[in-house]
This record gives sequence, C-alpha cells and structure tokens, in this order.
Amino acid sequence: MTQHLLKRDAGRIGLLYSSVSGIIGSGWLLGPFLAMQTAGPWSIGSWLIGAIAVLLLAFVFAELAILVPKSGVLVHLSHLSHGELVGRIWSWILFLAYVTVPPVEVLAVLYYANNYFPGLVTGPQHLLTEWGYGVSIVLLALIVAMNFLAIRWVLLINSTATWWKILIAIVTIAVLLSFSFHPGNLTLALQSTPRDGLFTSVATAGIIFSFLGFRQAIDLAGETQDPRRNIPFAVVGSVIISTLIYVGLQYAILGSINPALVLKDGWAGLRFKGSAGPLATLVVTAGAVWWSYFIYLNAVVSPTGTAFIYTTTTSRILMATGEMGSGPSRLTLISTRGVPWSALIATFVIGAIFLFPFPSWQKLVAVISSSTVLSYGIGPVVLLQLRSRLPGLERRFRLRWAWVIAPLAFIVANWIIVWTGLKTDSYVFGILLGLFTIYMIYYAFQKYGRRRPVPVLNAFHALWLVPYFGGLWLLTWLGPARLGGINRLSFLDCSLLVAAWSLVILAFALWNSLDRDHTQAVFTAITQDLHAGPDTAYEVGP
Repeated sequence: MTQHLLKRDAGRIGLLYSSVSGIIGSGWLLGPFLAMQTAGPWSIGSWLIGAIAVLLLAFVFAELAILVPKSGVLVHLSHLSHGELVGRIWSWILFLAYVTVPPVEVLAVLYYANNYFPGLVTGPQHLLTEWGYGVSIVLLALIVAMNFLAIRWVLLINSTATWWKILIAIVTIAVLLSFSFHPGNLTLALQSTPRDGLFTSVATAGIIFSFLGFRQAIDLAGETQDPRRNIPFAVVGSVIISTLIYVGLQYAILGSINPALVLKDGWAGLRFKGSAGPLATLVVTAGAVWWSYFIYLNAVVSPTGTAFIYTTTTSRILMATGEMGSGPSRLTLISTRGVPWSALIATFVIGAIFLFPFPSWQKLVAVISSSTVLSYGIGPVVLLQLRSRLPGLERRFRLRWAWVIAPLAFIVANWIIVWTGLKTDSYVFGILLGLFTIYMIYYAFQKYGRRRPVPVLNAFHALWLVPYFGGLWLLTWLGPARLGGINRLSFLDCSLLVAAWSLVILAFALWNSLDRDHTQAVFTAITQDLHAGPDTAYEVGP
C-alpha cells in the first residue's frame, strides 16, 4: 500500500525559524533565573559553554543530515554505523528526548498563568495540581491538533511566533537595563558561589535544554528542496541568534536583582513572591509594570510555539522509527495533507503520560537534557565511522577538521550527561535497560517461539554501549556530592576522567562498528528512495 507523501515546502528561512523557535521557548523565561541561582554571575559563562557545546554537535549533524536528507534523520543515522540493535536503542533514546519537550513547554505556560489563575501549580517546587494536570493535557491536545495542518502552514505559523518571541526578548533586555541595573551585581558574592556551578548549570538549569532546538531544521530535512544549503544555514544561524539573546538576557537579569537580597541570602538563596514566573516579577520590581503584561502574554506564545514545532518534529521521529522497524509500521501513515497523523496521535498520548512522573519544569528539563545529549552522542561516532569506512562518499557539505571537532563534540556531550547528576542519569539508563530487556524478551519470543523471520540484530557491534553507559554512570557515582555522587572524585577530576573515557569509548566504538560492505549496504538501503525524486513514498503494509 503506497502512502501519501511528505511535502518539500520548507524553505531556508522557514527552517531557520523552526530552529530558532525550537531554541527560544520556555528556556529564556525560566532558565536564566535558575542559572543565576546555581552559578551567580558565572551564569553568563554557562550560556557561552552551552552555545559552544551545541555548535560542536551542530557542525557534526550539518554534514550528516545532508547525507541522509530525510525527516526523522537522526533515527536513520543511528542504524548506519553499528547496525540494527544500536539503531533500535538510539531510536528509544531519541523518542525519550523528543516526546518530553511539548509537555515541558506546557508546564512553563502554566507556571506563568498561575499568577493570574492560582491553583495550577503548588509548593516551592511548583508542582502541578489536579486542576493543572487537566489544563496541561487540554493545551497539549490543542497543540497537537494544530499540527494536522500542512507543513507550509505549520512553518508559517511558527515563523510568525518566532518574530514575536525575538522581539519580546530584545525589548525585555532593554527594559531591565534601562529601569533597574546594578553593575556591582556582576562581582557580588562570587566567593560564596561554587565555581563548578558554571558547568553544572549548563545541564541542570535548562541551558543546554534551551539550545537543543537547533535540531528542528535537521528533523525536517526531508521536507526542503535544497538541504545542502538550507540545513547548515538554519542550524548554525539559529544557535548564533539565540546565543546573543540568551547572554544579553542573563546579563540584564543579573543586574536587575536588588543587591540587598544577594547579600542577605546569596545567589542560591534568592526567593521572592511570584518566582513561578520570575522574569515578569523582575520586570514589575524594576518599575515597568506595563511590560510585565507582554511577558505574561509571551509566556503563552513562546512556550506554545516551541511545543508546536517540537510536536511537528517529534511526529517525524516517530514516523522514522516506523520506517526503520524500531516502532510499529502504522506510525508511517501520512494524511492527504502530507502529515504523519498516526505519529501525531502517539505524540500526544505519550507526552501526556510523561506529565505524571515529572510534574515540574526543572525535573523534566534535567531528563530531557541528559537523554537528548545522549541521543546526539551517536553523531560524532557515525561521522567518523563514515569517514573511515566510506571515504569516497559524496558529501555536499564537508566538515573541516572532523577528526578534531567530532571527538570534542563527543567529550562535551558526555560531560553534560554527567553534569545532570546521578539521579537523572540513573533514571535515563534505567529506562534504556528496561526497554532493552523487554525488547530482547520479545525478540526471543518471535525468533524461537513462533519461529517468525526476525531482523539480524548485529549484537556484536553493540558491545561498546556496555562500557560507554556503564562508565558514565560509574564516574558520576564516584563524583562529587553536588552531582549526587559519593565524593570520591572532585568535580575537576571527574570531568577529566570523563574526557579521557570518552576518547577510549570513541576508539572502541569505531573498532566495533560495521565493516565497509555492511555500512555501504545500510547506507544504500536508507537512501535508495531519495534518488527517485522528492515525492517518493514509503510502502507499508501488505
């Protein structure tokens, strides 16, 4: 049965806006305040570290996305270097990373709305109430429903929302600098602020989460006519634009705080009424009450816009899992408008479920940051494996200094995973272990119970994952108490050992990868339909 087709209506600017909108969501409304509590004035450097980390990963994926310009490209890439089992595991990681983003953006909307409609969140950690759960699920349903429009309308709506978000952020910076700025805050209480907060806030305060929206353009690679030009432009451009906004905003927020509050309780102890919506409260305190109304309005538009575009790309990721056999084939069903409708429904159902175990923004953000960066860890491996196994492959965009940039990207990704802390890492690795166990039981039942044809797992080529995941968890466990560890390693020692272990694992992963012939066969299978033209459909079902 031949399905309807994805439309290639996404242009260069539309892709740029999709990534910018994915980046500038709830992160700028909540992240700077949390980063300030964790790192004080060092938080400005935290945003720069986050930007560098994401740019390293973005450069890697700019080359890879053009090699396989298909929607949900990350799922397809994960099968290239190590075969079926690694591909399936990375499909689960990607699924976990993507499907949790729309719910976290909905949570941000409710945080700010709670100031006008009390009862949506409660307590110092701003946990959802029963009423808040109901409202969040309805809002999530509306966002998914809007995604049933054709892709050109999705990107048009997103582009409009992106302009609004950029304008509000820039004016907010100007207002805080004009109405209430204390330059001395930039050096206030530095001695009592842990310097490792400069790094841990990247993972736990929503900084890396705020930047990860750059991937939106990559996930829509199959819906643009000229991915060679459009993807690198959108990916790199979006990170640069958002970095300027985030650094400017952090600088303005640091200066807007009353110095007496910092001297009294320190940066970590900052608390004030209305902290569920900190940016609006700071604007009011500065004396610009009129602008706070725009902040509250943007607290609906900005996270909703990000949830909107993430719902778009999450459905493409789920569709790709169906194409690669990592998920049900029905996830590939496409409507007459060129929309993967069954994947959209699955996105809503699973996203709503994730609201229950993680009913606060910061709790869910830590899980997203760890799982997303873990999902990108395969990128440097795939890039170097293809450079080694298929050196003659036509590359319409070729990353310079790949053998330097890719290992650095791998190290930085693993640092961020460790910096999210032992509790978050244990949860993410625990989910993966559970999914792996369930799948292997299912696989054995299919192979030996019913004796049905099953895919070759290439299990040998997945061996590198055992020391990779296990080593990261062990180093986090041995790390400082700040990361949830047992304090056998200082933060610096832990980070240095993670860097060294990353290089060992990278070498092992390249040795443990598919040989040249198998890599070529997988690459051909994944890309064969691209040569038939932009409107080639997948065949699913009998």
